[in-house]
Amino acid sequence: MTTAETKSRAMERGQYRRPDAAQRAARTVPGAGTGGRVTVAVYAEDLILQTGMIHQLRMRPEIELIPEAEADKAQVSLVVVDMVDEPTVQLLHRLQRNTSTRTGLVVGFFESGALQTMIECGVAAVLRRGEADQDRLIHLVKAMANGEGVLPGDLLGKLLDHVSSLQRTVLDPRGLTLSTLTAREAEMIRLVSEGFDTAEIAQKTSYSERTVKNVLHEVATRLELRNRAHAVGYAMRHGLI
Repeated sequence: MTTAETKSRAMERGQYRRPDAAQRAARTVPGAGTGGRVTVAVYAEDLILQTGMIHQLRMRPEIELIPEAEADKAQVSLVVVDMVDEPTVQLLHRLQRNTSTRTGLVVGFFESGALQTMIECGVAAVLRRGEADQDRLIHLVKAMANGEGVLPGDLLGKLLDHVSSLQRTVLDPRGLTLSTLTAREAEMIRLVSEGFDTAEIAQKTSYSERTVKNVLHEVATRLELRNRAHAVGYAMRHGLI
């Protein structure tokens, strides 16, 4: 069996081994309880990384570590690795299929090319292992449980550059945007929001009135919107216009 195969099997099997007596005692610290605690499953490529991560988390009353048998029910899954390699990607893809959990990555070395992989695997937060003290880990876990994302500043900058490049080189030439509306749909909704009627929108966009009506109807049907006012409200709430 190759090293990669051994590592992959260990990560699949070793999300979080059933707690020993010390870990069970840590769960019952005074005032901890279960209300409001974030359930966490730890996935690590070796026992040393797993033990270190559990040691950081288990004494905090905000955290409830989940045993292996219940790992799929965790609110947050923490994947702890040296680097993002093929076994890590396979694990991230498997976790992505579980809609009950959000995945965070604690990584020793983050290659620039791993950013695209992280996006494709649905990773919600990244923390470098060298910066993973207890307070940062708790912040990461609580942020993910609240539906937020966490990235180091340099990776956030790279992500924004990546999104900008995607919009400029791939979507703009096709008249598409990163939102649920195409550029044409967003422009027509914007004109509706400014009070223009169908004839005026047709004149400003150089489309026929029939096309304008069809586009607005298609948007309303796709997004289950009741009328034009509802469409404008939806677009504004979601930052689409």
